[in-house]
Amino acid sequence: MTEDALAPDQATGAPHPRETKQLFGQVAAEQEFLAAFNSDRLHHGWLLTGPRGTGKATLAWRIAKFLLATPPRDDDGLFGAPPPVHTLDIDPDHPVSHRILAGAEPGLAAITRTVNEQGRLRSEIVVDDIRKLSRFFGMTSADGGRRVVIVDSADEMNVSAANALLKMLEEPPARTTLLLISHQPSRLLPTIRSRCRTLRLKPLSPEDMRLALTQAGAEMPDQADHLAALAEGSVGNAVRLINLGGLEIYAELTRILESLPRLDRQRALALAEAAAQRGAKEQFELLLNLIDVALSRLALTGATGASPIPEAAPNEAEILVRLSGTPQQARKWAEVAATVTARMRHGQAVNLDPTALVLDTVFKIQETAGQNR
Repeated sequence: MTEDALAPDQATGAPHPRETKQLFGQVAAEQEFLAAFNSDRLHHGWLLTGPRGTGKATLAWRIAKFLLATPPRDDDGLFGAPPPVHTLDIDPDHPVSHRILAGAEPGLAAITRTVNEQGRLRSEIVVDDIRKLSRFFGMTSADGGRRVVIVDSADEMNVSAANALLKMLEEPPARTTLLLISHQPSRLLPTIRSRCRTLRLKPLSPEDMRLALTQAGAEMPDQADHLAALAEGSVGNAVRLINLGGLEIYAELTRILESLPRLDRQRALALAEAAAQRGAKEQFELLLNLIDVALSRLALTGATGASPIPEAAPNEAEILVRLSGTPQQARKWAEVAATVTARMRHGQAVNLDPTALVLDTVFKIQETAGQNR
């Protein structure tokens, strides 16, 4: 990779988790960890789960900094056990803070996807990435201090890597804490899940989202409610939507839905061609995701008898209710959502022409709208 390439554990348009100064909206998860720390029952393995972009990596780095900068509870010293700790915050001027920011903390190992022999980023974490920890444990065992390992994300481990990590969870080195970040814990080996204590992070509230975006240097759009609806409580999603023009793309999608069942073909073609332009790979991927969102919101509207709140685009509620006003129509939209999603992902996998793939998807949606009349 080039030096300016994005790290595999860093979201586009956002600072690296180690650089994030404050975590918003996850007080419950932080307090759950601190309760375990203060009770002298600190588990050696922690599984940080929850929707993507809600702060799991930021929490992992906060925990790592806290553990490496805070004396163990069993270190009584001359004046008895230290008092309970009520926050994960560590002074930015603490030596551990400086070393972590510089990537020079000897007590911390961060496991992510690495590059292969051709210099290309691998699609998974391989067994050699995990085996490097044996050297890390050997080098740091002499000082007797804490050691922390962050795996971001554990979902990306291949089978050999997962089995190697499992052995470490079964026989963890002394004073070692392993922090596993997982967006889809169901993809992990059941034995890995069973040997970790789970910290579940929740989607952010609109106010916490605003604060997190401000911290990330993202400019809050005028349509804050639309962003909140599409981001679904994920700061990562929100940053991506802002940077890639996601609000405008979704608004255009709803205008196409508004034209159904006749379909504004010119508008549909323009949307498809924009997503197929050279260098628009991320926008194309975002468009496919937003089509999933639109179909899900159509199905939800018919199933509940009301459009989701808040709206994700101007006049969206009226459009959704017209196209999906009954449970029967909702079932149709749910069925087409499953079909369309599978077709879109297959089309991506075999490198179908993006314009043709988007238009084929829109025509399938038009067909369903006609059947639902």
